[in-house]
Formats: sequence, structure tokens, C-alpha cells
Amino acid sequence: MECQCENYNSENAASAGWLGGNSVQMGAFTVVGYLLYRFSQTLPALIRWPIRLFCSLTGLSALWGWVSRLVGTLRGIQSLFKWLSRIWRFIVGFSSRFKWVAAVIRAIAGSDSTSSSSQKPGLRLILLGPTGGGRTSLANTLLGNSETRTPIGPLMESTKRRTAMDGRDLTVIDTPDLLGTSMGSDRRASEALRSLQLASPGPHAFLLVIRAPDSSEGTDQDATQAIQAVLELFGEGAVEYIIPVLTHADRLGRKNTVDELLKVDAGRLRRAVSLCGQKPELVDNRPELPSEAQGVTWRQLVGHVTEVMELRGHFVHELQRREDRIREELLADMASALARKLGHM
Repeated sequence: MECQCENYNSENAASAGWLGGNSVQMGAFTVVGYLLYRFSQTLPALIRWPIRLFCSLTGLSALWGWVSRLVGTLRGIQSLFKWLSRIWRFIVGFSSRFKWVAAVIRAIAGSDSTSSSSQKPGLRLILLGPTGGGRTSLANTLLGNSETRTPIGPLMESTKRRTAMDGRDLTVIDTPDLLGTSMGSDRRASEALRSLQLASPGPHAFLLVIRAPDSSEGTDQDATQAIQAVLELFGEGAVEYIIPVLTHADRLGRKNTVDELLKVDAGRLRRAVSLCGQKPELVDNRPELPSEAQGVTWRQLVGHVTEVMELRGHFVHELQRREDRIREELLADMASALARKLGHM
């Protein structure tokens, strides 16, 4: 018979007296009572009853009953977690044997997620070149069937156009005659900075559009001089982002590749290649070109620009870097002023 069967009133009185003590006494009695009670379970019955009587008189048996219920609850929770873990192991084992079902479900219902995850990073291009090189025609070729094609006629200011093809957004900045003499120095400078602003945070490439050598009855356009003019406008750091684009490929006859043009070159095209480090692209930019051929030109140029982007990122002008530094310093000064103001409040 357990010690709880002793006189109920005396036990309650002892419990009340024990619980009314301070926290140190309560902790000490709890430890002692627990140890005695557990120790009594291993003793013979003749020796066990005095210990049980002590527990009853001091009220520790009531506390032990509460502790026993708490331990039972915790053991029940532990059993529940073990049961749930067995169910989880069964589900994992079952699903590992039928992975092909999940693959079929993803193949049937995952077309939308696949298309969204295959979205390629956008590209930003600035088109430059002397008048007559086919700069605006190339912009229209890059824009394809987009409704934002560059309007026909001389361009008076930098314009921004966008299109999407093959899962990639393309931003094309067409510029006026920045490399020629038709504009004053102030206007050229402002339009150059405007083109950078339109291509913010920076272009991935400058497409330098000039006529291919021997493609016209007029004077050939010097790619080296054009590159030097670009560097005067945008700084020496732009040289790594310049891609020469040779237009009017339909007028070259048998010299219809870049390698063949370099073979017969007198040296100007080779100097341009060595200066910017990029092999030129030869394109046919006729407006009446079939859409399939325009798509080939689009992929040809976009592929080259993508290589530059993966290698160097986007171009940042020195003035932009200076502006960022000034902005950071201004924000730091404002933060310090605000901190001082809050400190005096």
C-alpha cells in the first residue's frame, strides 16, 4: 500500500506547511523526497514503510503524485513523436520508390514554372556610329517586329526602345550623330550622358556601327577613328565594351566574312580590332530582309553581347562613380547630422 493512504487531513496540512515555505526549502524537500521515494522502491517491504510514512507526514507524497503525472504526460508526448517519426519514415520510403510519379506530375503541370525560371537576364545596348553607317537600320533589326521601332528620319536625340525575344529583354539606345561634326561639343556631351542615363545602371556593350570596307562607292569609314571618338566621349574604360558592327554585308560580293575582310585589309580594321579586343560582327541590315534573316542577326549580336556581359558586367562611367561617391558622402553627413540632433533631444 502506497503512503498516500495515510490520514488525508494530516497530509494536506503537512503539504500546506511545506508549500508555504520559502523556495530554498521547497527545492531541498523536492530533491530529498524524490531521492527517498525512488530509493524506497529498491528496498524490502519491512524497510520501505518508514520512508513512505515520512513522505506522507511531510507532504512529499502529494508532490510526487504531481511529478508522476507530469512525467506521464511527457512520456505520452514522446510516444506521439515516435509514432509521427515512424509515419514520416514510411512516407519518405514510399515516395523514394515512386519518384517517377513526381517527375510525371512536374512534366505535366510545371510548364509555367519552367518558362519563368528560364527567363534570361536583360541586355542594354547603346548604338553609336557615323552618319550613313546604318545605325538606325540596325536598331530596327534588333527591335524586330516590335511596335517600338525607331522612327524613320534623322535622329535628333537619344531614344530608348525595348523588345523581347527568345526569353530575353533587350533595351536598345539609339543615338544621334555623336561621333560626327554635325553637333556641337556641348550637345554631344549632353547626349552622351543622356544615353548612359537611358541605359541605367549601365550598358552591357557599345555597338559601333560602321560600313564594311569596300561596301560603298563613298569613302570607307575608319573604325579606329570611330573608336577613338567613343573613348573621348565615354572614357578609356569603355574600350572593353565596344563591339564593331560592320554593315552592308550584301554589297561585299565574295568578301562576305570578317576573316576575308581582314585578309585584304590595309591595316585600319586590324588596328581597330587590336584596340578594342573584340572581333567585328558582319551583318546585313537591309530593311527588307526577311524576318528569319533578321532573327539570325539578332542572335548573332546578342550572343556576342552576352559574352561581354558574362565577362565584364555592365559599363559604369567615371562620372557615375563620382556621383555615387558624392551621394554616399552626402548620406553619411546627413546621418551624422540626424544622429547629433537626436542626441540633443
